[in-house]
Amino acid sequence: MRTTLLAFCALLVACASGAGSEMSPAPAEPGVATAEAPLRIVSLSPTHTETLFALGAGDQVIAVDDQSNYPEGAPTTDLSGFQPNVEAIAGYEPDLVVLSDDIEDVSAGLQAVGVDTLLLEAPASLDDVYDQIARLGMAVGREEEAADLVASMRDEIDALVAEVPERAEPLRYYHELDDQLYTVTSGTFIGQVYALAGLESVADAADPGGQAGGYPQLSPEFLVEADPDLIFLADVKCCGQSAATVAERPGLSALTAVQQGRVIELDDDVASRWGPRVVDLLRAMVEATAAVPVG
Repeated sequence: MRTTLLAFCALLVACASGAGSEMSPAPAEPGVATAEAPLRIVSLSPTHTETLFALGAGDQVIAVDDQSNYPEGAPTTDLSGFQPNVEAIAGYEPDLVVLSDDIEDVSAGLQAVGVDTLLLEAPASLDDVYDQIARLGMAVGREEEAADLVASMRDEIDALVAEVPERAEPLRYYHELDDQLYTVTSGTFIGQVYALAGLESVADAADPGGQAGGYPQLSPEFLVEADPDLIFLADVKCCGQSAATVAERPGLSALTAVQQGRVIELDDDVASRWGPRVVDLLRAMVEATAAVPVG
């Protein structure tokens, strides 16, 4: 499981958007795919699986990768986005394969056997997320639904940001990717989401030149010295971590976040994907900051 998590971190370092052979169907009636839209979609990305279903295109999806566990009822298979197999993917006879990374040049391999692909890589910003939703909506004949989804996300995010109290200094956080103290800086995509909640990463000082791509590994001593106001755990499912296990680690029981009950257990999946549920992630951050007195 940790290997999958670190592979995800490497994927996010890429932070760019690209595409293979894209489909551009004509606009559809709301809730109805156009005749030109793909009807046998395979998704090799948990994020894009969530987005496809949020767009109402679930009935066009015939198979998703082994990490796509949301929403309930998604046609999960043993296909892998981290170790893609062109023959296994093509065996589903898809008319479109959606990817978030082009590992082993799988996009070219699929196109060589006549399968269209759409490559939408890890985003650098929320605007990139909105753009990806629009592009995915266009590719599957759900343009209007995509526009509605983006508008809804923007409205919800604006409302959440409006709830964040003004402070003289931003609160400082530690976001835990796994129990080996890998974390994120403010310059990453998720760091930008934290910034919307008025939060700043303690890890910024650990990767000032960006040599770690924004995902440095901290030492226990660094974390104790940094003494974050809040700790967010994104390794609850993968690594069995909790507020209790953090408090049991040598030296960490004295941290302000532990002492004040500000260790927040996130949903690993929500914290590691950049689809529609990024709104839920921001909500968890904003709610956590509400527990910290202003002034």
